[in-house]
Amino acid sequence: MNREATYVEAIREATRQEMERDESVVVYGLDVDDPKAIQGTTAGLLEKFGAGRVFGTPLAEDAMTGVGIGMALAGLRPIHVHIRMDFVMLAMNQLINVAAKSRYMYGGQVQIPLVVRAMIGRSWGQGAQHSQGLYSFFMSVPGLRVVAPTNPHDAKGCLVEAIRTDDPVLYVEHRFLHFQKGPVPEALYATPLGKARVTVPGTDVTLVGISYAQTECLQAQRYLEAVGISAEVIDPIWLSPLDVETIADSVAKTGRLCVVDNGWTTCGAGAEIIARVMERLQSVREVKILRLGFAPVTCPPTPTLEALYYPNGRTIAAGVNDLVLGRPTGWVPEERKEWKNIEFKGPF
Repeated sequence: MNREATYVEAIREATRQEMERDESVVVYGLDVDDPKAIQGTTAGLLEKFGAGRVFGTPLAEDAMTGVGIGMALAGLRPIHVHIRMDFVMLAMNQLINVAAKSRYMYGGQVQIPLVVRAMIGRSWGQGAQHSQGLYSFFMSVPGLRVVAPTNPHDAKGCLVEAIRTDDPVLYVEHRFLHFQKGPVPEALYATPLGKARVTVPGTDVTLVGISYAQTECLQAQRYLEAVGISAEVIDPIWLSPLDVETIADSVAKTGRLCVVDNGWTTCGAGAEIIARVMERLQSVREVKILRLGFAPVTCPPTPTLEALYYPNGRTIAAGVNDLVLGRPTGWVPEERKEWKNIEFKGPF
């Protein structure tokens, strides 16, 4: 697979190709028709498909989600774009009480094929109301699918799968991933629903990284390898449905599990992943666990505090090193700047 693209290009290509294939696909949301085009992910779509299928909206998240549900009930496949996940909170009633429930409440007679793109992330002083990774809320709601692709290949494949799924899907994208490059086939393809991937094989510890944390885990794997610890890195990709089997199989081999989240650890995605793995392995073998995520305070706006607030490759490696050795060592690896911006090369 020689062709490469950025995460942004992969999202744009998936959207364009699905809109070409299926005229029921529409894109809407705040600034999707702006010249900046949501980091470029919607660039050119208005010119190609017209204002009837690509249109901007006012700041009215709950109402606009209701519009999307209405479009879905009428036979369309809308993609609703939120420039920050924090503002999806304003649409919780529509998403949880209506979109997630309708198929069940109406005995399967209706479907809500709505994709909600929601960005998470940090930097340039985003602060407390613009940096939260709140997807664990949605993982607990039956009827909603949640996906957090971490590389351009899956950014395209997961969006295609999300558009074609007949249930509402929360599509989580970290803005730090937007300009990562990686292999992306030009042909249409879908990344299978509810299937995780082993990104690096290993034997001593299982390291699961969600969304951008996958990149940090790949850095941590290299720091650990340098001190003789073999980490198996897993990208869960889909958070709901969650591929517990792939993670549990790895932990059954390594006996150690560390999950790194892009959210707070309390009641977070990491807690859910660890609990479900332990349910499977509690009578099989002893397992040591560690979960890492945001520090238990609100998101800070300054780079100095951000460095303390978010896990990174070095702090993850330090925690995993202590987990493997079974005692606190105080070891933190020296920074290797050449590993700072790892781009994805597969396997796919």
